[in-house]
Amino acid sequence: MNMLHTLLAFLAALTLLIFVHEMGHYLVARWCNVKVLRFSIGFGKPLLRWHVGPDRTEWTLAAIPLGGYVRMLDEREADAPIPAGEVSRAFSRKSLRQRAAIVVAGPLANFLLAILLYAILGWVGTPEPVPVLDRPVAATPAERAGLARGDRVLAVDGRQIRSWNELRLALLEPLIERRSARLELQRAGAGGVETVALDLSGLSERDAEGNFLHAVGLQLAAGQVLVSALVDGGAALQAGIQAGDELVSAGGAPISRASDLIAAVKASPERPLDIVVRRGGAQITIGVVPQAVAGEGADAGRTIGRIGAALQDRVEMQTLRYGPLESLWEGTRQTWDMSVFTLRMLGRMLTGELSMRNLSGPVTIADLAGQSAKVGWIAYLGFLALISISLGVLNLLPVPVLDGGHLVYYALEAMKGRPLSERFVAVTQKAGLAVILMLMSVALFNDISRLIGS
Repeated sequence: MNMLHTLLAFLAALTLLIFVHEMGHYLVARWCNVKVLRFSIGFGKPLLRWHVGPDRTEWTLAAIPLGGYVRMLDEREADAPIPAGEVSRAFSRKSLRQRAAIVVAGPLANFLLAILLYAILGWVGTPEPVPVLDRPVAATPAERAGLARGDRVLAVDGRQIRSWNELRLALLEPLIERRSARLELQRAGAGGVETVALDLSGLSERDAEGNFLHAVGLQLAAGQVLVSALVDGGAALQAGIQAGDELVSAGGAPISRASDLIAAVKASPERPLDIVVRRGGAQITIGVVPQAVAGEGADAGRTIGRIGAALQDRVEMQTLRYGPLESLWEGTRQTWDMSVFTLRMLGRMLTGELSMRNLSGPVTIADLAGQSAKVGWIAYLGFLALISISLGVLNLLPVPVLDGGHLVYYALEAMKGRPLSERFVAVTQKAGLAVILMLMSVALFNDISRLIGS
């Protein structure tokens, strides 16, 4: 069921994004009075087809759902001479400005979709973790910068930070550039704002991969630690601990993360341990005797304690919500920021500043689609916006066979004052296809490597 759920979420996302992209081409082509012969979602053998409108445009759902296309009337691709009455409606007969508008409309539609999705999320409100820090990891840039538990990050390099996710994105660029980031902090228990320099120059390229915040030394403050479930016959249930209890302290030491209680319990096999919980507004002290069990993994070879309780860190959350017009502006700003960021990351991968291991293919995207859909519709819409931006940026790259490659052709045609030779176009199209296939191979290799390593 999990695989089916992931597959359905991926196909739904892919179909929507391809449809929006091709609809951009289609609508502007119609606006320029170009005859559209086929609108296809997917490649290969058509599974469904129907004809619509006075031009009898064929709408198709094909067997391979990894793309789509809009086929227009074009003298260069026609199997037979075009009737004299329709020659003026051929794509090849349109002005450079019109052809460029039709080509750029696909990526532009993806950016507009991202703006709309971000605007919807901003209008309805998005729950986000508050950017409050826990104690920094030892011997990391965060500890050397003097960051402390309870510090709230207000800005990074002058950019306002409202959530943990914004903090993560804001720190990725200085990490990759190996420079210092200027953090504005609201210190725990203090009234003013303090600025500190977080030096990231000593971190390596590999530190930028995966959960790079741990390499930086930053951890999200846990907030509350709750008991989410209890094991039948476990020491916690027998002692009177209940699901929903908030854990306050264990053995006299405060509990700020689930790992605090786990460490205290492991260190107390068959020894009484006083655990203070908050229940219904009152604090209750409960004596628990952890059961002695054989340790596993990092604890192999020693006896540890276990109480049979599942724990949950409940971080402090806030809902970011804007008015209708402000949401539209925020959606535009987020789309622009993510587009520029995506383009910079692609550029650094091509120049070797960033590893190609960061390139993801359909397997990783499908997995992310499934995970976001499980979390809820808000996370899924955010995922759709990100992938729509990536699709728009990718298609604008100056690579033949992509929309950006066609725009380069039109620019060269404008400079020469005449159409490019068919041989030049054919050769560069083959080279562009080779580049795309190479990138797809790298992305698929990365997907398989992540799958095997997980």
